[in-house]
Amino acid sequence: MNILLIQREGIDLHHTLFSSETSRHVLRFYHPKRRSCGVSITCSTLSSALSLIAELRWYIRRYVREPLFELEPGIYFTHQLAQDVYYERTAVLGPGWQFRKLYGFRAGSVVSSVPMTPGSTLEEYHQEYIGVEKTIEIWCTQDEVEEGELMESADES
Repeated sequence: MNILLIQREGIDLHHTLFSSETSRHVLRFYHPKRRSCGVSITCSTLSSALSLIAELRWYIRRYVREPLFELEPGIYFTHQLAQDVYYERTAVLGPGWQFRKLYGFRAGSVVSSVPMTPGSTLEEYHQEYIGVEKTIEIWCTQDEVEEGELMESADES
């Protein structure tokens, strides 16, 4: 289980985490890796990943755009969905998860977030990502997809 902490614009998250004695202490056994979009941390289980996110919540609120959990290479899921899976047991992740969105990255920053229609594939969305260096698929809750759609329609007005 990998955690991807997507840093906020203008933040060097790796440097920020290692410049603080508290976060260095929390991360001492995890060996976080610098990524162009933030920091990647390997954990053994979803429960340990959620526990680590809870320990780092002060830093996450201030310096992280979004913590994501890697289900398989290129497919991540949100913190809210992870909590639904682990604590609430209201979701069971599997092939064909219907609530998804795509993040497009350029120069380490998220430049686009597009809700995916149920049953669609990543290949169907590549035309929208001209000029994007990398895309990742995010599995999320129904509320998170609808919230993203509302924000996009408000931006278009």
